[in-house]
Amino acid sequence: MLDRLRAFKPDLVHITGPGDFGFFGLWASHAIHVPLVASWHTNLHEYLARRLHHRLKQAPQQLRDSVARIAEQGGLRGLLRFYRTARFVLAPNRAQVELLHAKTGKPAFLMPHGVDLDQYRPASRDDGDNRPFCIGYVGRLTTEKNVRSLVEVERRLLAAGERNFKFLIVGEGNQGKWLARHLQNAELTGVLRGPQLAAAYARMDAFVFPSLTDTFGLVILEAMASGVPVILSPETGRHVGVEDGVSGFLSNDFVPSLQRLMHSPPLRRALGDAARNFAAGNSWDAVFEQLYEAYATGLSSLNPRPVPSF
Repeated sequence: MLDRLRAFKPDLVHITGPGDFGFFGLWASHAIHVPLVASWHTNLHEYLARRLHHRLKQAPQQLRDSVARIAEQGGLRGLLRFYRTARFVLAPNRAQVELLHAKTGKPAFLMPHGVDLDQYRPASRDDGDNRPFCIGYVGRLTTEKNVRSLVEVERRLLAAGERNFKFLIVGEGNQGKWLARHLQNAELTGVLRGPQLAAAYARMDAFVFPSLTDTFGLVILEAMASGVPVILSPETGRHVGVEDGVSGFLSNDFVPSLQRLMHSPPLRRALGDAARNFAAGNSWDAVFEQLYEAYATGLSSLNPRPVPSF
């Protein structure tokens, strides 16, 4: 690998986090004396806290909260220590850019997510009265994604007298079997890719994203590119740039927004069109042009300094 890197003569080495290849990239960048850039994609410290909290469900609430808080703080310190090894850093939203710059002291730049606008695109939908309203979710079925809240959403919709709806859940994870047992009307497809995933998005009338730990959520862009209104928490919506009531709904209570979309096909179409227009500004071509500009700006900000030996 080092021979290949030396032959390639890179201007920088870009890693995407503290995984196996991330640590290899860290070592390799110093071995070949090339600046390292690291991009932040996942709030791993928050994942750690939520998984521990769930694992300790038999323990007293105060102990669970305390352990989760300590784990999250320690995890964040470890992550920041790793990202300080880079010469500059990248993040998918402005809030994370500012946090990384403040906590690492390194130059930080925005690296937005992109979406394939040809693969993910709106499809004709039958808005007839007899077709169940399709509520979609795509992603890992894990504790940190807050997927158990979908059962509460279904319960409240049923309690409000809604009957003509179903869930379409795409993904796998340790919460999948629990969801299959507790959701009354849901199709769980497992992992889908390529045309099958695009077809699944095209079946959805609304896309819900209950996670509170994601820095962006690529699946949100894929749904929007497919012309599907999205319903997100206000925090996630700010990260993505979704405008409440225009290209989706931002709320910690998904049920009222779902009911509005269920009972107003014109509203559903208007938000879906706006969602597609929003996603159109995030084509891969546009994203990579911005990334190349960040590379150039980041490299120009570096002062020559000795590279430590490992």
